Amino acid sequence: MFYREAGQFKASYQADSRIFPIRQDQIGFVALMAFLFLVVPFIANQYWLQAVLIPVLIFGLAALGLNILTGYAGQLSLGSAAFMAVGAFGTYNFMLRIDGMPFLVAILLGGLCAAAVGILFGLPSLRIKGFYLAVATLAAQFFIVWVLVKFGWFSNYSSSGVITAQRVNILGIDFRSPEMKYLLTLTVVTVLALLAKNMVRSSTGRKWMAVRDMDVAAEVIGIRLMRTKLQAFAISSFYCGVAGALYAYMYLGTVEPEGFNLDLSFKILFMIIIGGVGSIMGSFIGAAFIVLLPVLLNVAFHGSIGAFVPADLASNMELIIFGSLIIFFLIVEPHGLARLWQLAKEKLRLWPFPH
Repeated sequence: MFYREAGQFKASYQADSRIFPIRQDQIGFVALMAFLFLVVPFIANQYWLQAVLIPVLIFGLAALGLNILTGYAGQLSLGSAAFMAVGAFGTYNFMLRIDGMPFLVAILLGGLCAAAVGILFGLPSLRIKGFYLAVATLAAQFFIVWVLVKFGWFSNYSSSGVITAQRVNILGIDFRSPEMKYLLTLTVVTVLALLAKNMVRSSTGRKWMAVRDMDVAAEVIGIRLMRTKLQAFAISSFYCGVAGALYAYMYLGTVEPEGFNLDLSFKILFMIIIGGVGSIMGSFIGAAFIVLLPVLLNVAFHGSIGAFVPADLASNMELIIFGSLIIFFLIVEPHGLARLWQLAKEKLRLWPFPH
């Protein structure tokens, strides 16, 4: 009744191939963007902006990059944090060594550096797949972090290895406050997410999905496997590189190799598993789940429940419940939380009639 596309006629192919072809989706997206841009900066406090919303956006962008590679192209990777580190250190060095380098241009160049490294480590995908490819990308995680620690040039020969990120100034506007950092992060993430949404619906995205479903058949019908796989690695690494730059400048405030360790790679992998593999929205739903669930569990155990549970047990129970919920979602809904949203939309289309 409320979510029905009956009567919405498309007079051209362009109208039918829009990112949001249904009018309700267009209204919902515009309303969501208006709320995030115009309302949230005024009603959210510093804690919610700096510790919740900004990490959700950044991790959602990183998960989107991994989802392009794993969910759409079918190439498993465990080196997402390493490509984030390349983007962060690339952005730092471009701003350090080139006077007057704009921050947005530095982020773009840092992402391109991550894309180049992603192509290099994507070469094994031409010969191996599955578990062996995951091991190859895992080697990238350790190798890139080792290079950033071993060669002092990347950290400007800092003795501690921890570098304070430069101040971000765009067109004379200083992005030091949590509100400005949030708006800048939201703008970059929104633009890249819309580009990814449009990309996976194009011929490029169809080639990725053909390779994911059956690479031999894709090659038979004329899809060039080498170009398609390396393109997926490049675009995925670019997204992770941009997310890494935002992670260092908008969230951490420092550029350090230890901030992009293996735990971060696994966290991003869990985001797309929980949110939904092969789903743009699922990347952000998974990021919100991973970021918000520990906060909610922490509040619960240090609130009413914590009065009856010892402190040492409460800290361990948070990890136990967190892992149990992940396993629960994997068993009950292996397609992720995004699939629940799709099912809800399908029921709304037929409501109030029975399905």
